[in-house]
Amino acid sequence: MTCIGNSGSLPQEVQDAINANDLVASAVLSGNRNFEGRVSPNTRANYLASPPLVVAYALAGTVNINFEVDPIGTDAEGNPVMLRDIWPSRDEVAEIVGQVVTPALFSEFYSNTLTRNQRWNNLEAPQGSLFSWTDDSTYIHHPPFFTGMSKETPTTVRPIQNARVLCLFGDSVTTDHISPAGNIAKTSAAAKFLAARGVEPVDFNSYGARRGNDEVMARGTFANIRLVNKLCDRPGPNTKHFPSGEQMPIFDAAAKYIEAGEASIILAGKEYGSGSSRDWAAKGPYLQGVRAVIAESYERIHRSNLLGMGILPLQFEAGQSAETLGFTGEETFSFDLGDAMTVGQTITVTASNGVTFQAKSRLDTDPEVAYFMNGGILRYVLRKLLN
Repeated sequence: MTCIGNSGSLPQEVQDAINANDLVASAVLSGNRNFEGRVSPNTRANYLASPPLVVAYALAGTVNINFEVDPIGTDAEGNPVMLRDIWPSRDEVAEIVGQVVTPALFSEFYSNTLTRNQRWNNLEAPQGSLFSWTDDSTYIHHPPFFTGMSKETPTTVRPIQNARVLCLFGDSVTTDHISPAGNIAKTSAAAKFLAARGVEPVDFNSYGARRGNDEVMARGTFANIRLVNKLCDRPGPNTKHFPSGEQMPIFDAAAKYIEAGEASIILAGKEYGSGSSRDWAAKGPYLQGVRAVIAESYERIHRSNLLGMGILPLQFEAGQSAETLGFTGEETFSFDLGDAMTVGQTITVTASNGVTFQAKSRLDTDPEVAYFMNGGILRYVLRKLLN
């Protein structure tokens, strides 16, 4: 019944067998997170079911079963047992609920909420109105979202010139592909970061648990094992760094672009950012230096989240795409943004291969333009408070 990897890792021998034989392993879950690799990086096929059916599949030990005709196991005498033989009736369920779920249960539980956990109560907490950041914490780190920020709202747009393509995607790249989610794979950039700080693999935990550390989350962005980046020859969290042409983890390539002072962008197909709304699907690319996304279309909330982090969402004109324009991802891109943005304006984009095309800005409202001009909604709100 858990999601986002909180059910823990698979046994090592199971992981080894899956990887050695390139198996499509499956999971059955009652949460709403059946994306690839979410329950575990090693499970590609994940199916939604009711909680009782999750138990039934667990008893059967396989998803390759027809409950109508196949037994889920045998009894003590070796006789086959069908699911219908053990499935409780509505009356049986109601009887148990009536016996167990009582007002006294809730009264007892909530009567000592503030005193029940003595280990929590005995923790020493710093005093004061400001949080005491510590650089050595691998759970909570001071994020750089306000680094270098001025008190005044910028009056001109920061230019995007000769930007590199960090990733070249097709259709239906979801926020689960983009955002750090699930267990932290032991071979990932985030795992290497934690290991270098003395964290044992058994304590890596999940990205959800470490979402307060931007250094972990930036390394977990685009880290999905089933991510299809057209710059690489197989699925995974890798890309091709230019101009070297070397394949490497996406975070490493992004870090090289940042170090070289080069902006980066994403090229994508239809419904970019589909799936559940995830703030780190926008925060992560921001930390990786992504300045703009050019897609054929967007999931509406992810589009809003991108501009909320100061990442410019642009949309190809109808009938155009990275493929129809002949882009391989090796090109650099420059944007004619002018001095200030307006709602839905047309942006001229020039690629280094000589192709020039028009893209529509998906800053759809005046407030969204204000957020973007401020470098994102976080800076917009802080400036409002300061001024």
